[in-house]
Amino acid sequence: MNSPMFSFQWLPFVCLIFLSSVSATLINIPRLSPIGGKFLHDLETVSASISDDLKTFYYDQTLDHFNYRPESYTTFQQRYVVNSKYWGGATSNAPILAYFGAEAPLDGDLSAIGFLADNAQQFRALILFIEHRYYGKSIPFGSREEALRNASTLGYFNSAQAIADYAEIITHVKETLHANYSPVIVIGGSYGGMLASWFRLKYPHVALGALASSAPILYFDDITPQNGYFSVVSKDFKEASETCYQTIQKSWSEIDKATSQPSGLSNLSEEFKTCRPLSNSSELKNYLESVYSTAAQYNHPPDYPVTIVCGGIDGAPSDASILEKIYAGLVAYRGIRSCYVNEPRNISETTVGWRWQTCSEMVIPIGRGNDTMFEPDPFILSSYIEQCRSIYGVPPRPHWVTSYYGGHDIKLILHNFGSNIIFSNGLRDPYSTGGVLGNISDTIVAVSTVNGSHCLDILFAKESDPEWLVMQRKVEVRIIKQWITKYHADLLAYKK
Repeated sequence: MNSPMFSFQWLPFVCLIFLSSVSATLINIPRLSPIGGKFLHDLETVSASISDDLKTFYYDQTLDHFNYRPESYTTFQQRYVVNSKYWGGATSNAPILAYFGAEAPLDGDLSAIGFLADNAQQFRALILFIEHRYYGKSIPFGSREEALRNASTLGYFNSAQAIADYAEIITHVKETLHANYSPVIVIGGSYGGMLASWFRLKYPHVALGALASSAPILYFDDITPQNGYFSVVSKDFKEASETCYQTIQKSWSEIDKATSQPSGLSNLSEEFKTCRPLSNSSELKNYLESVYSTAAQYNHPPDYPVTIVCGGIDGAPSDASILEKIYAGLVAYRGIRSCYVNEPRNISETTVGWRWQTCSEMVIPIGRGNDTMFEPDPFILSSYIEQCRSIYGVPPRPHWVTSYYGGHDIKLILHNFGSNIIFSNGLRDPYSTGGVLGNISDTIVAVSTVNGSHCLDILFAKESDPEWLVMQRKVEVRIIKQWITKYHADLLAYKK
């Protein structure tokens, strides 16, 4: 059944109270999302050009795929979107490109993720977008308030249930279209890229291959140094400008020094034009840390946000203080606004959902040591567990991802039994430190770009895209074509 698209559901007020009372104390794991930074401002323009080709459907999804208790059979409406404009049809076994939604409503992905639409014509492919459970319109228990009420209802909110959902919907779509022999390529970015790679390993009978963009599947346990993320952020800034890097590095102690002065917080609030007075220096530090991390993670061409920040910092008057330079960098990045820091905002369902996911199974141990431009702040697992327990009443399972999907000795293990996965990364992306950066076999390959950023390859192509990005996408398309060509040859041999 079809329905109006591009509408968002807002969180109940009870959830806003619940989150705001605890989020300030919880260690922040930067959100995994294909979309971020200044690109968000372009979404409305892009969505208007593609919405006419999309049809929205809802599937009666099973609440719990792994138990047979009566409540497990409860269903909810899960949203998926189809674009059949270029599909070659079931009789020719034309492929299906399936995009896995992640920790956000599907609407933003429909507007921003262009790899499928950009290549559907040459593949003669059906496009399928599937929304992740508990986000957007795909809410169990009848309402978001009920779904997010406590750990008992949130317990069905995990990656294993999510990829089982995707398997059911893909199978349903193929059966509905009588396309049993249409090969499926699953595509995802960031957390969605993790899901795509894990789906190929868990459901090889459903998906022929996977494109996992910026998927840090190795950022669990002790596989990746916890300092990796912020080391890359620092490297990005240092490469953009050594003086900018040093100014940021010195600014943290300057904030502390300013705070220690009489009326220090009041003066800082005025200097940084905060939207409400600072209650402590951490509010300002956390905000700036987020600005720098976001700029690095989404350091997309042609603007290159890191360069913009550093242009503001380095371009300040020569007699400006360190904090005046930092403020200049903030204005360069955010633009001229009435206020910065502590900006009034609605807490999004992504904020609430990602908080649960990182407090249950997605425990990504990101910390900072002494070799970044930030203050040291190590990730201490025991503290993290207790903080999550205080919020939800249950502790996270920090080792479950590697137990269920693997991660340790990944080259040896996947070389022996895995196939048809592309791990794509941009090395300016802080999350690339937890990605697969080397080929594992002839069919599990790494496609990396030195200047690339987070999930850049699966966004809509633009005329301004640099040649290295154009070539990255061409390599990915060539590999997927090889998979499909081999599949069709195998299919012919099988049917003889």
